[in-house]
Amino acid sequence: MVIEVLVLRALAAQRAGHTAEALEALVGAVALAEPEGYLHVFADEGEPLAHLVAALAKRSGATRYLRRLQAAAGAATSVPPTADGLVDPLSERELEVLRLLATELSGPDIARHLVVSLNTVRTHTKNIYAKLGPPPAARQCGVRGSSGCWTHPDDHQMW
Repeated sequence: MVIEVLVLRALAAQRAGHTAEALEALVGAVALAEPEGYLHVFADEGEPLAHLVAALAKRSGATRYLRRLQAAAGAATSVPPTADGLVDPLSERELEVLRLLATELSGPDIARHLVVSLNTVRTHTKNIYAKLGPPPAARQCGVRGSSGCWTHPDDHQMW
């Protein structure tokens, strides 16, 4: 799940015009995904991520894995982004929650770090999913239960 959060963080930063932050998040996702050979997490995000992977390859050298990621993301069929980017971009607080979700902090730990209630963290998380969509694996399977897949926060109690 950390890889998916980092990919979403990279896309959110890219849409907000923060290319350096987007590339930093993508570097983290690639570092975690490459040893396992994960492609689907990147491919599910389509063309917007393919452009970001291309920028990373140009900056740090086109490794074999980055070329595979770029091809997989570019070949994926996705809904093209609108000219304006997100209809409702992430707020600064939502970006902060998204960054913390990429860490190993639990929901209560995130709440303590931000000095807010756990309910507030849950609300921010729901808003993030509403704006960016669920993690790529959730789009394929829909429910986290015996199969290990993630559900949307509205579907069950988080944390």
